[in-house]
Amino acid sequence: MARNEGIFQHEFKVIEKSKFAIEGASDTSQTKLSELLREYEKLLKTTRRLVKHNDRSEERLNVLAQEAREKSTQLEQLSAQLAKYLSPQVYESIFSGKQKVSLASSRKKLTIFFSDLVGFTQITESLESEDLTAALNYYLDEMSAIALKYGATIDKYIGDAIMIFFGDPESQGIAEDAFRCVSMAVEMQKRLGELTDKWASFGLQEPFKMRIGINTGFCTVGNFGSENRLDYTVIGAGVNMAARLESAATSGSILLSFDTYNLIKDKISCKESERIKLKGISNPVRTYEVVESGDTESIITIKTENSFLREQLSGLTRQQIDELNLSLTNALNTLRAHVEKST
Repeated sequence: MARNEGIFQHEFKVIEKSKFAIEGASDTSQTKLSELLREYEKLLKTTRRLVKHNDRSEERLNVLAQEAREKSTQLEQLSAQLAKYLSPQVYESIFSGKQKVSLASSRKKLTIFFSDLVGFTQITESLESEDLTAALNYYLDEMSAIALKYGATIDKYIGDAIMIFFGDPESQGIAEDAFRCVSMAVEMQKRLGELTDKWASFGLQEPFKMRIGINTGFCTVGNFGSENRLDYTVIGAGVNMAARLESAATSGSILLSFDTYNLIKDKISCKESERIKLKGISNPVRTYEVVESGDTESIITIKTENSFLREQLSGLTRQQIDELNLSLTNALNTLRAHVEKST
């Protein structure tokens, strides 16, 4: 019996009682009652068919609902996997409908960050690929966590290099974007210093050292590629400048362009570095190196219109400090003698 057949027990009893009553009625009444009973039986059969059909429909709907839940779970899992290939801001803008996935770009003033590991090519030659992969992934994971903390858009990883920008798809304002970017860079260098003892567990003889270049300027940002394969990235002279600053930076340093320095100079301590000649730029450009607040007293700077000398004492050995002291003393004596002779 179908699961809803029980609801017709009363109707079945009514029909049986009606048949018994008809047998004792007159011929005329018996005929009319029989016709009425037949109509009632037809209606009951129709009702039973509808109920059975409803049972089957309900079962089908339950099956479809279960399939829908399974598909939804699969989509959530795929979405979570896809999110790992996109910056959170880009992922959110696409899946919320704020941004269309199409060949489109716009021109904005962004702050661009480039970093890489000093001497990474030599490191690759001294490590097995499995150990190198584990160490590099650990490094990238640590740096990416800091980047996301500051709201950065992680553009791409290029081996050991990281490209990041601030200002799209979300911006806190040009000055705040620059400040967040430099603050992020400072924390990255600090974190890398904290991990000095960690790298030995991966087989590295020397700890990772990072150099960073940051520039603020107008760039073109958006989707580039083809209709079948897109890459959300940023291009332009501002990007090239950041990449070249990173190449010119020394180990463990953060080198800024004048445009970035001008936006953060009241919040983060910096020292003007030497002007450098960058490929593709006719005149030497002014650069600034970030100085952590605790290190300002351990830096000496000698600067004239045509010459520049800067040295961070905390990075020198005792022998190197003694040699520097002797050199500076000799230079000062020579300078005094020259001044006396000139006067």
